[in-house]
Amino acid sequence: MRLWHEKLIPVLPRQQLLGQHRECCALRGNGWGKKHSIVNYVFNYSPYRLYLYHQHIMDEMKERGYHVDSLWEDPYYRGKISEPHSSETLYMHDHRYSIHEFPFYPEHNEAYLQTCLENLHEKGIVVDSNE
Repeated sequence: MRLWHEKLIPVLPRQQLLGQHRECCALRGNGWGKKHSIVNYVFNYSPYRLYLYHQHIMDEMKERGYHVDSLWEDPYYRGKISEPHSSETLYMHDHRYSIHEFPFYPEHNEAYLQTCLENLHEKGIVVDSNE
């Protein structure tokens, strides 16, 4: 699984959007720090940045009328079986980062956007990333 480029979130089909939510939940929970070749870069930053990205996903889900468990809107929450973050473990050096700052990850550049578009195309999904 990958974290889709921020520009794609509003145009992702239902299956990819809901899958992205599940991926974020897993990464925020016990998946934090467990290496995976496609998403390793998230571990170079604080968990707060992942929370902000996830909030962007949840905002889009709510916009489309999907139910989101409000527990996930707490940046310290890590799921039912993971201990919550402390301020120190959550923010690290990213505490001033805002949900309105794009990209959430420097890796989410134009080349990454093209990679994501190609990945979707391979699945038979064509989206307009200019919306």
